Amino acid sequence: MVERCIIVGAGHGGSQAAVSLRQEGYSGEIVLVSDEKDLPYHRPPLSKSYLKTPDAEGLVLRTEAVYRDNAVELELGICAERIDTSGKRLVLAGGRELEFSDLVLATGARARMPGLPGMDLDGVVTLRTMEDARRIRAAMPRVENVVIVGGGFIGMEMAHSCIGLGKSVTLIEAAPRVLARSVAPVVSAHVEQRSRSVGIDLITGAQLAAIHGENGRVAAVSTADGRRFDADMVVMGIGAVPNVELAADAGLEIANGIVVDPNLRSSAANIHAIGDCVSFDHHQLGTRVRLESVQNATDHARHVALALTGRARPYAEVAWFWSDQGDMKLQTAGLSAGADNCIGSGDPEANAFSVYHFSGQRLVAVDSINRPADHMIARRLLAAGISPTAADIAEGPQRLKQMASPARAG
Repeated sequence: MVERCIIVGAGHGGSQAAVSLRQEGYSGEIVLVSDEKDLPYHRPPLSKSYLKTPDAEGLVLRTEAVYRDNAVELELGICAERIDTSGKRLVLAGGRELEFSDLVLATGARARMPGLPGMDLDGVVTLRTMEDARRIRAAMPRVENVVIVGGGFIGMEMAHSCIGLGKSVTLIEAAPRVLARSVAPVVSAHVEQRSRSVGIDLITGAQLAAIHGENGRVAAVSTADGRRFDADMVVMGIGAVPNVELAADAGLEIANGIVVDPNLRSSAANIHAIGDCVSFDHHQLGTRVRLESVQNATDHARHVALALTGRARPYAEVAWFWSDQGDMKLQTAGLSAGADNCIGSGDPEANAFSVYHFSGQRLVAVDSINRPADHMIARRLLAAGISPTAADIAEGPQRLKQMASPARAG
């Protein structure tokens, strides 16, 4: 049988997996399959710089020449429809079949859509793909009032981008605070205060009830408590659903994503899965999680490349995230779920501070706003399993940098 690794999905994880396989010495054929026609691209800028400067070429992760030089066959704009696990075949749209010795599923996630009246109106959009961003960018000149539903990273980034384009922006979040699943309450409060100061109308603790239209186009939204907001565009940003249908139809185990073991192997032989579509046991939390981040997808990809070249090892990377919102660069290292106390450092009034999260005396995460050095040190501390005390944090970054030095960490 031919030695061929097929990667389904060409986001950050899929693209990285293809290149990493070659870097790790994989000698077989590599095929990268994507239902998008674009070359794999950077996704974070879609909610920020791309809306202001639509430079699609500048978003390309790797040029076509990189794939060619690494003997990666690109199958773009074609859907993978079925996996024949016993015959080790991937069936593409139109019936074409590709044999594989190994299959990597990097199918990502799609926007969660509520079952509400008006969701099919023109002007109700999501932002997950380049095509989504193109539609939004093309519509912007005709838009005055933007309503964003969801106060997560994408929603907050979009709100600041739209304000920067001169739009009137209302953001509706069902939770009592924005970024509630991602950061500490003090960080949420800071983000809310600065967002309101630039003109974003933040509505927290409010449930969207309906989207109203005129002549087939969105005109307003209403909340469960009876408030109504004008809208020429409604951006739905209430989370994502993992794309597991291909895996589920093939009989793979699913639980909030494709279930994988510590080496990212699925329940089916010769099939691994990576990135946003994956549910895995996290080394820090001791529980199964699904993470949606560029870092997680690319680190997963590198680990799969090691596994497929005979050097498998348990996945135990430090999770980290970032988000640019107006004049705030928010960075998080680690996962704060289960933290029971925190210590602040820096000056929120100066828009530059960090929050250190602890479970007992163990450091588990650090949220930073406009403190990139803190973030980098935090990643090193977490990777080495080093927990500073309150006195260490009070001494400042130099002390923490000293603690995180390779000599100390070793």
